[in-house]
Amino acid sequence: MSVEENTVSGEPVAPGWWRQILASQRREVRRVIAEVLAMRGLMPLLMKTRNGGYWSEAERSELLSHLRRLSHLSPYLLFLLLPGSALLLPLYAWWLDRRRLRR
Repeated sequence: MSVEENTVSGEPVAPGWWRQILASQRREVRRVIAEVLAMRGLMPLLMKTRNGGYWSEAERSELLSHLRRLSHLSPYLLFLLLPGSALLLPLYAWWLDRRRLRR
């Protein structure tokens, strides 16, 4: 394996496969962050019945959409709890990307 050099600055450039893994990881990180930010109002909504309130139909549908969003993130969250998962995260992002391409 040789490291390519940038012809302009002469600095080493990572191999193509490594750049692809990093790009895939960045894309998945952006996706997870976007999903977490979209669930911003989940906790107050969940605590409403605990505090003596009742959910309206609109709040029930919002709660259901939050729970669906959370269920799509569960493979990421489960994988992050496993030992050594931080080291395997780029491999996991690549696998998820390959799975998406087959559909």
